[in-house]
Amino acid sequence: KLKAYTRTPGSLIVMLFVMLSAIMTFAVLIFLIVYVLAHGVPYLKPSIFSLHYTSENASLMPALINTVIMTLLSLLIAVPFGIFAAIFLVEYAKRGNKFVEVIRLTTETLQGIPSIVYGLFGMLFFVTALHWGMSLLAGACTLVIMVLPLIMRTAEEALKAVPDSYREASFGLGAGKLRTIFTIVLPSAVPGILAGVILAIGRVIGETAALIYTAGTVAEVPKNLMGSGRTLALHMYVLSGEGLHMNQASATAVVILAFVL
Repeated sequence: KLKAYTRTPGSLIVMLFVMLSAIMTFAVLIFLIVYVLAHGVPYLKPSIFSLHYTSENASLMPALINTVIMTLLSLLIAVPFGIFAAIFLVEYAKRGNKFVEVIRLTTETLQGIPSIVYGLFGMLFFVTALHWGMSLLAGACTLVIMVLPLIMRTAEEALKAVPDSYREASFGLGAGKLRTIFTIVLPSAVPGILAGVILAIGRVIGETAALIYTAGTVAEVPKNLMGSGRTLALHMYVLSGEGLHMNQASATAVVILAFVL
């Protein structure tokens, strides 16, 4: 294989460039992980995992619980909508349909909107117009709008990657359209769909701008979904912004990294 590359200088240059890019990407990732661990692990003390937050312990446990609630609630709403929308685009909409092209353009546009814009929309619509106030529900619904295009597009590509021969074989055995989709196509597309869900989880956990104006920054676990509470990323942002608990903020970064991984 190496001889084949050395025969043409252009191929060799491209191969070296690709290898260099891969090495740099892994190096940056490893550096970030090592940096976060080195600055945060020494401060992972029992007090930081206390159930109640105080100005002395700066506990992250309420934020961790809120993060789990926010993530599950967001995925509970976004995943079914995203998968069903992808099923419509791939399995039911006719190929070359102008309506499908408009939907794809819209989803790609939504993916490029800054998160602060989502936060302002969530504050104006969910918090103010619907009178939900600063709450986990308002924050979760805002995050649903953010991650829905991501889940939808990845699920669509996963469904398109399933060979048409699978569908034809199922139809040939007498299975209907709906049964073919849920017993043949969807199980085959699960790895690609899960990749999109994992990316969505990472975005939900790391989001701050959209949640400042919708979920709030209260350092406690609310009694219900209409109560305000901060997530881990918001917790780290507030601690680092105050400048009084930088060690606890570094420890929170380690927990966020472990949670995402």
